[in-house]
Amino acid sequence: MTVHFELVPLVALIAGILILVQPRLLNYIIALYLILVGVVGLFNL
Repeated sequence: MTVHFELVPLVALIAGILILVQPRLLNYIIALYLILVGVVGLFNL
């Protein structure tokens, strides 16, 4: 049995949890999320 995780939904889940825990980190979390989504989109990871 192979477990295959997509990168973008996993990053979104982690970002959402971090925003709930530390709302002051919202700007940084959104910026990192957008950068990661852009890199994943460019390289089709």
